[in-house]
Amino acid sequence: MTYLKNFRWIILLSMLVLTGCETMTSLRQDFADKVFGREPPNPPATLQAFDPTYALKLDWSSSIGKTERYDYTPALDSSAVYANNAAGDIVKLDASNGRQVWRINIGEPISGGIGLGAGVLFVGTKTGNLHAIDAAGKPLWKAKVSSEILSVPRYFDGMAIVRTGDNHIFGLDATDGSRKWVFERTTPALSLRSSVGIVVDGGAVYAGFAGGKMVAIRADNGKLLWEATIAQPKGVTEIERIADITSLPVIDGPLVYAVAYQGRVAAVDRRSGKVVWNRDISSYTGMNAEDGKVFVSHALGSVYSLDSETGKTFWRQAGLLNRRLSAPLPMGNVVAVGDLEGYVHFLTRDDGGFAARIKLDGNAVMALIPCANSRQLIAETRDGGLYAISIADANAAPAAKRDTSNESKPSESNASQSAAEALKPETKSEPNSPDTERSIMFQKDPVFQKEPESSPDAPLDKNTGPGIKLPSN
Repeated sequence: MTYLKNFRWIILLSMLVLTGCETMTSLRQDFADKVFGREPPNPPATLQAFDPTYALKLDWSSSIGKTERYDYTPALDSSAVYANNAAGDIVKLDASNGRQVWRINIGEPISGGIGLGAGVLFVGTKTGNLHAIDAAGKPLWKAKVSSEILSVPRYFDGMAIVRTGDNHIFGLDATDGSRKWVFERTTPALSLRSSVGIVVDGGAVYAGFAGGKMVAIRADNGKLLWEATIAQPKGVTEIERIADITSLPVIDGPLVYAVAYQGRVAAVDRRSGKVVWNRDISSYTGMNAEDGKVFVSHALGSVYSLDSETGKTFWRQAGLLNRRLSAPLPMGNVVAVGDLEGYVHFLTRDDGGFAARIKLDGNAVMALIPCANSRQLIAETRDGGLYAISIADANAAPAAKRDTSNESKPSESNASQSAAEALKPETKSEPNSPDTERSIMFQKDPVFQKEPESSPDAPLDKNTGPGIKLPSN
């Protein structure tokens, strides 16, 4: 009997090895779904009635097709919306009315969202192919990378930059797909499968990885600028120690923000990679920043508004517990966030109270993206629905005058709020502490600007940096 048991284990291990990357990818995907699955482990909070202070209008809607297990983000230009589905279809819609302009099929399943730059669309597939299509729907070229592409490709200065599922980042020539450089990162044995991608700004590529690490690399050659620790793995078991960055970094002037699942949200100096502040807030879907405030969707369902310079809490809306929120989208006086039942909630920017709400098709909202009109957004749901929503001027008393006694405020308790979330300490660590960041600089490269010698208390020049061009204040 012992011999037979050992033999069965040998056969099982052999099958795992022989099936290769596809089986390992499926195992990581199943593990991610169990840790942060498609179905919530606890029932979502019941939505409470409120008096809306803004009027919402559904401008148009369209059905793109099934997304299956992938996360998609549409792309916008001045006159069109581009979206895709899992069957390999790419659709161009008129941004003003949602009417279809053209639809093509690239011949294989698409696994990531659409990138747009210089009039060219970029989309990745589960077999590791990056396709380039022009604005008329004509295929331009196809390039092979190391594994499936789960995120949105980016365009920067004549280059298509794409991240793969095995933690490689490729810089490809946007005209023909030829490889210019590759940045490699070791994949840990246990990590969450996500569609986390990259952000490109000012000549630098920012990316978050498993283990709570974020890096900045040069967009022209892929060399590492710095690496920062956003969160430290904690706990006894491997699952408890997961602290992966599963959402996009957010750029705001001289700082870049990132947040880790079962970890922290942190602000990092873009020049040096030093952590300016951090908070014990966990998020799977991500965050956004605008006008001195950082908005974060907590993994348990709260929405936070934080001070961008210190990380202190302005307000917390805890009325959406376990509703699997999308990343927040600030829109002037309101902040929009989608949930797993197809609702888009609009919160007041000043206090986080509910201002408006709209129900879409009943499927989880994957992404909210802003339109050229600052009062309009595009929402995409997991069933492939695409919706243009606009918010009108206030149709009731201003938000500052209405009764918010039943809404969540930092000083109030909420019975539906998870005890673990409510009791989390608001800890901060010193920016230069070795356990919060690690800066790796290539000072010999002539492109980098040498930091001037100054006292530690001297103000930083926000317009210079190592290969990074920051916006002026």
